[in-house]
Amino acid sequence: MELEEINMYLEDAQEKMDHSIDHLKKELAKVTTGKATPAMVKDLMVPYYGTPTPMSQVSNISTSDVRTLIIQPWEKAMLAPIEKSIFEANLGVTPQNDGEIIRIMIPPLTEERRKDLAKQSRAYGEDAKVSVRNVRREIMEVIKKAVKEGYPEDEGKRLEAQVKEMTEKHTQTVDGLIDGKEKDIMTI
Repeated sequence: MELEEINMYLEDAQEKMDHSIDHLKKELAKVTTGKATPAMVKDLMVPYYGTPTPMSQVSNISTSDVRTLIIQPWEKAMLAPIEKSIFEANLGVTPQNDGEIIRIMIPPLTEERRKDLAKQSRAYGEDAKVSVRNVRREIMEVIKKAVKEGYPEDEGKRLEAQVKEMTEKHTQTVDGLIDGKEKDIMTI
């Protein structure tokens, strides 16, 4: 195995770890903190003429104040499907349809609900860490196989150290995101 080929595997591993972080950010954006944010609903799928479509592509999503989300569909016929998808998403909110727009009032969080959301956020973080560790395991196997096939051992050790450093960096990023989200959730 050549250095270029191993570098290609390393770049792939970096991309996969970065993807895990991006996925975590998207999941955390959906976790409510008692504040209305368009990220809560923008990726919900809505049936649009039989095709599942992200809500952000069939409506304008905005906030009128800290606790109110406004969803204004581009077609009035989309009010009912949007309302249904919000119910099905089980966000813990009740959409109010006035025939023009859908309002979502975000209730203040109870202490118990805050703890549940913090726990959910930690679970998302743990999933991201598992994903990062799986990528690490895959690339380490590639490096060990290359060393067995005649790749210089000292270069193999250097690459393993590089993978370890990459893994630690991504794990710290996950921890930072989770800590920030927990602070956000627990702040009244």
